[in-house]
Amino acid sequence: MLSKVGRYENVVEPFHCDVNHELFMGHLGNHLLNAADFHSSDRGFGMSYLNTVNKTWVLSRLVIEMEEMPMQYRHFFVETWVESAMRYFTSRNFRVEGQDGKTLGFGRSIWALIDLDSRQPSNLLEINNGDIVKWVETDKECPIAKPGRVNMSSDVALCGERQAKYSDVDVNGHVNSVKYIEHVLDMFPLEKFVENRVARFEVAYVAESYFGDTLRFYREHSAQTDDGEEYTLSIAKRNEDGTETECVRSLVRFKKK
Repeated sequence: MLSKVGRYENVVEPFHCDVNHELFMGHLGNHLLNAADFHSSDRGFGMSYLNTVNKTWVLSRLVIEMEEMPMQYRHFFVETWVESAMRYFTSRNFRVEGQDGKTLGFGRSIWALIDLDSRQPSNLLEINNGDIVKWVETDKECPIAKPGRVNMSSDVALCGERQAKYSDVDVNGHVNSVKYIEHVLDMFPLEKFVENRVARFEVAYVAESYFGDTLRFYREHSAQTDDGEEYTLSIAKRNEDGTETECVRSLVRFKKK
């Protein structure tokens, strides 16, 4: 019988590592989302089934807190479980474990079920007669803070822009959630990652963007701490009338190495 908690082994390929020989945060995010898909598919509420009834999962929020990143060539494990299931949203947690059994970090996520045609929320408790509820695990600990509201000044300066290309777009036809993670972290210089580690990465997905959209990037320094600093960031798409629609709001907390 399947456990409520899924556990999946991975290996850190050198092509997925940064200059510190550590797994890129974007690739770690990809492993977490893969674990979520494996877990849900094995239990009857994954993408492979949902697409047959014209539904899909959309990631709404993601938080990752790491004490250490998996290193090049090392094996690591991702555990994942459903913490709660409501009418339109479900929360899913993650634990990242090194090959020596040490806990490297945790993650929290919130997902919405949507209709593929209307792109509007669907009642996930109607899928397989609410079968997802029996997989909810409330006893396993996830000690990091839940996603919070990320505040940002209204007059923050533009720090760059790019057009969404082929490799940005996923099977749902919109810019991939992991690509947004990469675009957020690309707003910082290389030296920031040499001298610091990303202790907390938080992202809220607000609106979809598509191939050809012009994405505009905003960043501001929001806090200084004894052992690091915190930034808030935003990615918006430029509309045809010159206005902008925010797609992503993010928080990145660095700690000195």
